[in-house]
Amino acid sequence: MRSESGWQQCPEKNAEILSMPLPKFYDPERIGTLFYPDVAEIARDAEAAGLQPVQRDATKILLLLVDMQVDFCHPKGTLFVPGAQQDVQRSVEFIYQNADKVTTIMCSLDSHYPLQIFHPAWWRNESGRHPAPFTVISAAKVDAGVWQPLYEEEWSRQYVNELQQKAKKQLIIWPYHVPIGGLGNALDPELWSAVFWHSIARQSQPIWLYKGSIAQTEHYSILKPEISVDAPHEQSSVDRMTQLLIEYDYFYIAGEAETHCVLETIKDFAHIFHDQPALLGKIVVLKDCMSAVVHPDIDFHAMAQEEFRKYAAQGIQFIESSDPLPVRGQ
Repeated sequence: MRSESGWQQCPEKNAEILSMPLPKFYDPERIGTLFYPDVAEIARDAEAAGLQPVQRDATKILLLLVDMQVDFCHPKGTLFVPGAQQDVQRSVEFIYQNADKVTTIMCSLDSHYPLQIFHPAWWRNESGRHPAPFTVISAAKVDAGVWQPLYEEEWSRQYVNELQQKAKKQLIIWPYHVPIGGLGNALDPELWSAVFWHSIARQSQPIWLYKGSIAQTEHYSILKPEISVDAPHEQSSVDRMTQLLIEYDYFYIAGEAETHCVLETIKDFAHIFHDQPALLGKIVVLKDCMSAVVHPDIDFHAMAQEEFRKYAAQGIQFIESSDPLPVRGQ
């Protein structure tokens, strides 16, 4: 069924309308700040919730949280996405209010080293200066010597050309973000608390997925990087996601940023399973739990919305986090 806006909606038949209460320890005012969660209190609350273990779920729902990390979701983060704090709040409350229905939570963590092809230190101009964040490095400028790679010279030149030819994109230099071992790499603490609580309350181990540490390529999607570097490893990631999509009845997606890691993840799903509408129909995107990267010259949000309309036409569902979850009889 489609709404007036054109988004495909989850069927309301057999949908569960009642939602669970929010835990007392949950404080939305802390979202976007750093603090140390009281794990003992969270665990006690989870055990007292009295929820059935996920092994009894008649409908298996996986919730994928894409890169909801400090650097993206906190105002002081190095690559803060405007609106991300509100996205985190809606995602946290979605988890608590639907904890009895969400079977498994999977979190991806974008994880980078200082020296990567999309970071300033990888490049310099004729004056020896590194590019500023959000600089667009085209193949033409690299070929002309405007920007020169300091590492992996042959690969870097090949990369920007292949990126434009295959992916129809140009390399963007990003601020240093989500550094491995750094505070910016962590999940927002209030969201982490919800994931921890759900794990104990439902006796369900969360899945943690790390991506983005291959220095020679961008890696927005959870399935594969922009340009292939290690094909066997990349195929194993695709195989794992395929198995999860087959195993679960619904595959919910939220995260940051709408315009990059979420978009590229959905794009890969739509491409890989373009001839399997039954699998694409399992994918449900929480469109109010993601926001756009703001660029001074590029309207990423408009570009993402255009892509989402294509994927909705293929059967991927786009709903609000407050919409009821479709469930089967228990």
